[in-house]
Amino acid sequence: MPTGFVIFFILADFYLTKYMNKYFLLLITPLIFNTCFGQTITYPAAPKKPVTETFYKNYTVTDNYRWMENLDNPDLKNWVTDESEIAEKYITRASAKNNTMQRIDELATVTYHTLKKKGNYYFFYAYYNSIGLPALFIQNRVTDDEPRVIVDPNFISHKDNIVIKTYEVSHDSKYLAYSFSRNGSDWAEIKVCNTNGSQYDDHLLNVKFSNIAWRGNGFFYSAYPQVANLGQTQGQVIYYHKIGTQQADDVVVFKRNDPTIEFTFTTSKDEKYFILQEHNKKAGIANYFYIDYQDTEPTLKPLLTNLKYSISILDSHDGKFIETTTHNANNGTIVEIDPKDPLNWKVIAPAFSEALLLEVIPFKDRIVATYQSKMHPGIVVMDYEGKVLHSQPFPLGTSISLSADSPEDVDLLYYYQSYTTPPVTYSFNINGFERKRTSLTTVSFDYDNFEYKQVEYTTNDSVKIPMMLIYRKDIKLNGTNPTLLETYGGFGVVNHPDFDAGLVYFLSRGGVYAYAYVRGEGELGADWAKAGKGSNKQTSFSDFIAGAEYLIKSGYTSANKLAIHGASNGGLVVAAAAMQRPELFKAVIPEVAPFDMLRFENFTIGALDAAEYGSVKDSTGFKQLYNYSPYNNIKPNVNYPAMLIITSENDDRVPPLHSYKFAAEMQSRPAQTNPVLLLVNKKAGHNGIASNNIFDMLHEKVNLYAFVAEILK
Repeated sequence: MPTGFVIFFILADFYLTKYMNKYFLLLITPLIFNTCFGQTITYPAAPKKPVTETFYKNYTVTDNYRWMENLDNPDLKNWVTDESEIAEKYITRASAKNNTMQRIDELATVTYHTLKKKGNYYFFYAYYNSIGLPALFIQNRVTDDEPRVIVDPNFISHKDNIVIKTYEVSHDSKYLAYSFSRNGSDWAEIKVCNTNGSQYDDHLLNVKFSNIAWRGNGFFYSAYPQVANLGQTQGQVIYYHKIGTQQADDVVVFKRNDPTIEFTFTTSKDEKYFILQEHNKKAGIANYFYIDYQDTEPTLKPLLTNLKYSISILDSHDGKFIETTTHNANNGTIVEIDPKDPLNWKVIAPAFSEALLLEVIPFKDRIVATYQSKMHPGIVVMDYEGKVLHSQPFPLGTSISLSADSPEDVDLLYYYQSYTTPPVTYSFNINGFERKRTSLTTVSFDYDNFEYKQVEYTTNDSVKIPMMLIYRKDIKLNGTNPTLLETYGGFGVVNHPDFDAGLVYFLSRGGVYAYAYVRGEGELGADWAKAGKGSNKQTSFSDFIAGAEYLIKSGYTSANKLAIHGASNGGLVVAAAAMQRPELFKAVIPEVAPFDMLRFENFTIGALDAAEYGSVKDSTGFKQLYNYSPYNNIKPNVNYPAMLIITSENDDRVPPLHSYKFAAEMQSRPAQTNPVLLLVNKKAGHNGIASNNIFDMLHEKVNLYAFVAEILK
């Protein structure tokens, strides 16, 4: 690899919450026409084949497109192809009209270097050409002019899109185990190489939602029984794999007869402990076990059982476990647990009333943590008595990611970024607190030209909801500004801003960006997340609707200039809001979203999310789901806002059938004169097409922002 090569993009290591055949005509199904660039859109015909069910004697539900749940149906494949062709044609013309592709391409021409320390080495993802897939690079030092490729997905398969999901280095820094998926699927495989790049024969299959935890010359991982296409993901098993052996010889470490129980696991950095965390969501309890390899006969034994709350064990320190929890601590606290006396906890860092604990890394005599207060993140260094030794705040709307590997380290790496600033990486000394930028970050625009502002708005139940606004400093906020409102709104997820060249394009054209931290998210702690979960799920939608009303009443925009977008659970939020208050919005972009909430738990991981959404298996849960399910609340005589429904053909977390059924029902109504487009990403999964080459990644941004630019004019 020649010195000075250009890195087009670096992909962050954290798990993203983003997310990615022939026309047939049946005369029995009417065609719908919409106006687009002075021409009409003719939607492909999708026959209604009603299936009627009765729930709890009083509720009759008709599903016109149940047949679309068979993803192998040839007629469905033809219909999907034609739908995508229509959407792509619309977006291509909108992009040309609004110069979207060219401008986003220019704005995305940035360089940055986000390193991760693993063992004795430093790793990063990068493209080394414009047509390949992002490879994993390795280098010996923080500043190294000769990085080398250690895992190249382009050589794993010539026909599949390969994305590297996670990787870990053995304690002696000799081996690297890495997991990868094909074409966007959540199903993964694990392979092994040494840190010189030589590949081994080890090849593990049926891996899903698994980390890699090394001990000795092997590692722990989890797998599920392989199921057909949309089969439910259940029956997780924890295994130990020894390097150089077959997967059939892997040792079963833990499993349960109840297939709905989920596990997480880790090993301590010194490899003295294996820690297993068991979650029974149906019963609402958690159990914690560990193996002490210092024992004469190491065995798995209980640490804490039948807890009605959860903890997260991070590592060991002087024979005790360091963990975080929100038990009796809404914003999170750092606790030490002695396995010899696990019921008597030592609180190292108590919960702060207005600062949310985000990330914790224990070192030999220091703990480094990141907190967030009023959307301002910060780094805090403390000792094991909880005394704060150093703190460093960061600007509003930024996010921070830490990287260190050994408790003996005295330096860690961190990078921060915002929606309008690519990652900037620093080396930080945890003793002297000096920081040093490790590499240069360059952009092709004035990143200082944008204003970040935090506001609050009040809901109908008198709760104040935080909202972040971004806009160009020189624009006039006069009530006519094109505005894009987003949220995620579930699972206690904390929003971490990351650089978005498409958003810079939107802002540069005079747009206003707003992010609503609705209940269901995690920014204001565990209680805030619970307030938008389960039986409280409607609260998330109501909070989002109140955010739209605030933007209009406060003179930022109007209903005719307001677009909303969300992915995954965020897609559900924006779709539900559009169904409930269509007059508030001009454009709606739900991405890889669940729409048919009465059928959600029947497929893949849906049953595992019943605690978040509710279940049709009890009458209360059914009523709740029925009341907010977007697919089941489409009114026949309403012209809903223009929609771009984005899904991925290989999404096995939220199967694309949700988007197919929703789009077909929306398009089938004569009242719908605003366009409803269905865009299906090929060889892509729940996280979109991020596994593809640079040009495909740009198109993913263009799809969203060209549609928004065109609809909002």
